Order: sequence, then C-alpha cells, then structure tokens
Amino acid sequence: MEGLLPTVLRVGPYRFFFYAGDGNEPPHVHIEREDKVAKFWLMPVRLQKSGGFESSELVKLQRITEEHKQKLLRAWNDYFNR
Repeated sequence: MEGLLPTVLRVGPYRFFFYAGDGNEPPHVHIEREDKVAKFWLMPVRLQKSGGFESSELVKLQRITEEHKQKLLRAWNDYFNR
C-alpha cells in the first residue's frame, strides 16, 4: 500500500503524502495525523479540504507546508515525471 501512498515528508506526528492517482490534479499534498486528514494545494499553498483538524492546527499545517513547499513540489514532480 505504501507504493500507492508515497510518504514525502514527516514532521512530528504529521505524514505528508500523495496518492499514485493524483497526477491528473494540480500539485498538492495530503496530510494525516491519526484519523485526521487535510489536503493542501501547493501553488499557491492553500487548504483544499479537511476532516477532523481544528482550525488552529490547520494554520500550523499551512505554515509547515509553506516551509517545505519546494521539497514537496520536487517530490511531486519526481514522482509524476514532470
């Protein structure tokens, strides 16, 4: 299953990943912690959807995503051969 959900970054309790079938969408990343999930577009970084995270934690996740944006974009482009 990990091949279909490549983890591209871990920060504290958060796992940043994308699905193998995500390549037809604009660059984005999924973030999970326990049973909570969020999806952020990368260009520009903005929340697309969320399930379970409090708004204060979403602000934190957006900041982390901004900080690692270049690494996440490189991983996206490498994985989807762009």
